[in-house]
Amino acid sequence: MRETDQTGDLPRILLDWYDVHARQMPWRVAPADRKAGQLPDPYHVWMSEIMLQQTTVAAVRDYFTRFVARWPAVADLAGAEDADVMGEWAGLGYYARARNLLKCARVVVAEHGGAFPADHDALLKLPGIGPYTAAAVSSIAFDVPRTVLDGNVERVMARLYDIHTPLPAAKPELMALAETLTPQDRPGDYAQAVMDLGATICSPKSPACGICPWRDPCLARTRGTAADLPKKTPKKPKPVRHGTVYLAQRADGAWLLETRPDKGLLGGMLGWPGSEWLDTQEERPMGEPPVQASWQPLDGEVRHTFTHFHLMLSVQTATIAADTAPTKGAFIPPDKFRPSDLPTVMRKAFDLSRK
Repeated sequence: MRETDQTGDLPRILLDWYDVHARQMPWRVAPADRKAGQLPDPYHVWMSEIMLQQTTVAAVRDYFTRFVARWPAVADLAGAEDADVMGEWAGLGYYARARNLLKCARVVVAEHGGAFPADHDALLKLPGIGPYTAAAVSSIAFDVPRTVLDGNVERVMARLYDIHTPLPAAKPELMALAETLTPQDRPGDYAQAVMDLGATICSPKSPACGICPWRDPCLARTRGTAADLPKKTPKKPKPVRHGTVYLAQRADGAWLLETRPDKGLLGGMLGWPGSEWLDTQEERPMGEPPVQASWQPLDGEVRHTFTHFHLMLSVQTATIAADTAPTKGAFIPPDKFRPSDLPTVMRKAFDLSRK
C-alpha cells in the first residue's frame, strides 16, 4: 500500500476546499447552489468541455457565452447553419471540434429527443466525444462516479503519488490512481475540484504547496520532487511548412474567399485561396492564383503554429475588375464579410494586408 493511501479521506478534504474555493465559470453550478438542488445543464457542460479541449478557460469564456446566447438549447444549435457556427468558432482553433459540435447536437436531437444521455457508454457513441469528455459530462452533469483525467489531474496525481514515469506512458497508471479517489458522493463536484486544484494551486510551475489541501499527504512535496513532475517524453521538433495565400478584392469592396474542405485542417472554415502547405527547403510553393490579376507580394509573412507544425505563408494581393471570374472561391460583399469569421491564420493574412 502506498504511503498516501493511509492519509485519510482525500476526497472529503478536497471537497471541503472546493466548497470555499471553487472557480466561478459561466457553465458551472456553484457547490452551494448544487447542494440547494440546482442541477447543471448537460448542454452547457458538454459545450464547455468541447471548447476547453486544448484551450484555456480564459479563452473559452466569451465564446461559450456567445454560443449559448445565440443557441440557448441543443435543438437550437442542431438547427443552426454550418457557416454561422464555424464563424462564431473562428479564432478558438482546432476546428474539427466545431464540426463535431454540430454533428453531436444533431445526433442528440435526432436520436435522443434533444436530451443528452447520462450513460457513459451512450455518450461515447456521440460524435466528438471521447473517454475524457464522456467522463466529464456524465460526472459533472449527472453525478455519475466517473473519473476525469485531463492535464491538470495528471499533474496532481503524479505529484500526490510521486510518479516518475514520463507522460504519455504514465497515463494508465495515473488513471488507476485517480479512479481510487473518485467518490460515490458528489462525484461531479469532486471532478471539478481536482481540476481546479491543478489549475489554481498544483500549477505546472511554482506550485503553491503551502496552501494546498492535499499538502500533507503529497509524496512529491515531502520528497522535494514536485517541481520536476509530471515528467514528459521529449517532443520531436515541429517541422516548418510553407505556402502562399491570395487576397483579391474587387473595386466594389467584395473579397474572394473559399470554404475549405470539411476534412483536414481548418475544415469547413472560410479562408483565402492559396497553395498547398509543403515541407520544402526550396522556393516557397505558389500554387495557381484563383483569378487572373496583377498580383503583388506583401512585405513580411504570416507565421502560425499548429499542433504538429509551424506554418509560414507569403501573401499576394490584387484589386480586380468587377467582371473577372475566379477559378475557385466566391466573392463576399463587404457588408457580409467579417474578418472575425476567419480562422486565426487567415485573419493574420488579412491583418498583414491592412498594414
